[in-house]
Amino acid sequence: MNIGPTIKVAFRALRRNRVRSALTSLGIIIGTAAVIAVLSVGQGAAVMIQSQIGSMGSNLLLIFPGSMNNGGVRSGSGGQQSLTVADGETIARECPNIVALSPLIRTGNQVVYGNNNWSTSIQGVTPAFSRVRNWNASSGDYFTEADVRTGARVCLVGATIVTQLFLDENPVGQSIRIRNIPFRVIGVLEPKGTAAWGQDQDDTIVMPWTTVRRVLQHSPFSNVNNLMVSVASADDIATATRTISAILRQSHRLQEGSDDDFTITDMAEIAKTITSVSSLMTLLLSVIASISLLVGGIGIMNIMLVSVTERTREIGIRMAVGARQHDIMLQFLVEALALSLLGGLIGAGLGALAANVVSRVNHWPVLVSVQSIGLALFFSSVIGVFFGFYPAWRAARLNPIDCLRHE
Repeated sequence: MNIGPTIKVAFRALRRNRVRSALTSLGIIIGTAAVIAVLSVGQGAAVMIQSQIGSMGSNLLLIFPGSMNNGGVRSGSGGQQSLTVADGETIARECPNIVALSPLIRTGNQVVYGNNNWSTSIQGVTPAFSRVRNWNASSGDYFTEADVRTGARVCLVGATIVTQLFLDENPVGQSIRIRNIPFRVIGVLEPKGTAAWGQDQDDTIVMPWTTVRRVLQHSPFSNVNNLMVSVASADDIATATRTISAILRQSHRLQEGSDDDFTITDMAEIAKTITSVSSLMTLLLSVIASISLLVGGIGIMNIMLVSVTERTREIGIRMAVGARQHDIMLQFLVEALALSLLGGLIGAGLGALAANVVSRVNHWPVLVSVQSIGLALFFSSVIGVFFGFYPAWRAARLNPIDCLRHE
């Protein structure tokens, strides 16, 4: 007997017991669906994280004040206000690897327009902020260096501010009030969405840092919350970090061997860390979901063993008319493989559907890749062959005379 008729006999046996075949495949269906759903959501999360980190700016370095050691009392980032606008100017002048730099002074307040009000964050920056953060104006324009020098009462608003305050009005040219002080809106920032750590980046107002210091904070000091640096390329990040560190240590007159009074953070490293954590969680959940595949394989083996017992006489008749041991083994292996492959295909479809439902309900991106579907189908096939081998081997080893006597 050749392979073709053997496969036909196997599928004919499966069709005779459709309900049992469907129930046998159920474990594989659930396992494959779970694996596909988990991998799709995990891959979508990784893409979203990379996108959100990228929205912070290309090749971005953040320099924070801090790391203080005073009289034996040590603290980390933010321990003291050690960075100034002058530090930023020195770095921009002496570090050849950077393309843009902006100081950042952050505060918050209630913003009023007409009968509407909204509590938001306010960022004091320079015009280079648009290049550092890769954050252009969708309408209107940025303020100028002249506005920074004079502390002009102008600002740009984020998309969330437009939604909360201006409703259907064009905000450009309108006047808002912060602490009962009027500010003219000269532009609207492009929508950025939510950051990787959950913050709404569009819920902000951007204005000259001098305006924040003089008008809102009434402070003569030029200390900043942090400095944002855009490096020419990813290959220059390490060199730029070393150069900036040397410049700041020299300008702050730090002695050799003393701790830095600043902290330099590489956004690329943050992205790698978050992505690795996300990948680890995806792998862990995939392993848990794969247990369902193993349970499904055990179910296939159990049902195939029952099938061998039920069809003992049939096996004897086939052997009596010329079927050899490997023909019988092939028949039962094909049945097990068909059950697992059918379950894998249905499970892949259900997994992709479940991932898309999660995406729509939770507004979470998913990525159903061909690789993940192929991997799930491959493993479901391997499980079918592995767990179907013993029943097939047992069927092939039956004695034809005993089989014909079986009732």
